[in-house]
Amino acid sequence: MSKKQSFYIQNDLIILFILFVCVSLLAIYNAQQLDQYGKNFVLQQIVWFTIGVGIVAAIQYLDIEQIQKASVFIYGFGVLVLAVLLISPEAIAKPVNNAKSWFQLPGLSLQPAEFTKITTIIYMAAVIHSHKQKFERPTVKSDILMLVKILAVVGAPVFLIMQQPDFGTAMVYLFIAGMIIILSGIDWKIITFLIVSISAILGAVLGFIVKFPDLAKKIVGDDQAYQIDRIMTWFDPTQQTSDATWHFDQAFMALGSGQLFGKGLGTPQVNFPEAQTDFIFSIIGESFGFVGSALVIFLYFMLLYKLVTIGLAIYKHSPFAAYICFGYLSMLLVHVFQNVGMAIGIMPVTGIPLLLISYGGSSVLSTMLGFGVIYRIAVENSIQNDYLFK
Repeated sequence: MSKKQSFYIQNDLIILFILFVCVSLLAIYNAQQLDQYGKNFVLQQIVWFTIGVGIVAAIQYLDIEQIQKASVFIYGFGVLVLAVLLISPEAIAKPVNNAKSWFQLPGLSLQPAEFTKITTIIYMAAVIHSHKQKFERPTVKSDILMLVKILAVVGAPVFLIMQQPDFGTAMVYLFIAGMIIILSGIDWKIITFLIVSISAILGAVLGFIVKFPDLAKKIVGDDQAYQIDRIMTWFDPTQQTSDATWHFDQAFMALGSGQLFGKGLGTPQVNFPEAQTDFIFSIIGESFGFVGSALVIFLYFMLLYKLVTIGLAIYKHSPFAAYICFGYLSMLLVHVFQNVGMAIGIMPVTGIPLLLISYGGSSVLSTMLGFGVIYRIAVENSIQNDYLFK
């Protein structure tokens, strides 16, 4: 492979990253004009992205084989940190919105679950690769064994995250695992049975909540009753009067008020909480309109396309790296679908950020950690085809 080809591979990812940074800073600048917190989010986001670039650069000194060998240790460390978080005193881990999800240190707050997404993806990829090497001729029994292994890997962090509790983040983990299971080569009969079973359970749970919301609130407890309100608002926002309804109404109003080309920079008019994080897409819609929102979606499409291209190209000679690509792709996909879906009303309100755009240190740094691994994979495996920019 020529140096010129290698340059183009790296340039694709760099250009996409720079574009996302620009969108993020512009959107956060507009959200900041609402003056909800009196904090310079733009400057802090620049700091997070700068640290993230340092993380990406540091990862380039590793090779994929080293990452694979270390996967069990970094996964174990991530799970350990999640466990320590639960038993930490409120002095360093005070509950936020009834969830003990953050380490709160002087001048710094970190959400471990964001980072363990990446470590879990890497270890799942290692487990699948190791299993396939051991069982070169898969059978129903070996496929079930691999399914159990994957569920065990994702089950540990999900269990700990549910204890916080943070149902939205736990669902992200399960979606990532589901996508990896589908792409792992497990017999489709097993996957179909799994999908039907999960769909039936989810349908029954949602049906129970909609039919008996008051009883559902008693079951989950007062601290988590708002989760039921969010689900009820999702099903019928016109019949609800909860805070979740107000959040949705305001965000939806902001998104629609931008019309075709938006109101421009520095002119947000619709006030709603967490505009710089959970509802950043509504800010984009208000500021830059349908055209700006569509361009952001197109950016994500380009990045997802690039991940698919890399994953498929390296699958035969580096399946471990390919599964990391597919896992990272799944993480981006669920975050984009949930966050954008929440803004336009097709998904319930959650605290899921829009990766690479929403404000937040943990979100940015964990996403950049994964981006660094993907960048290393692209360089090391020397992809030769399907450039985005030739």
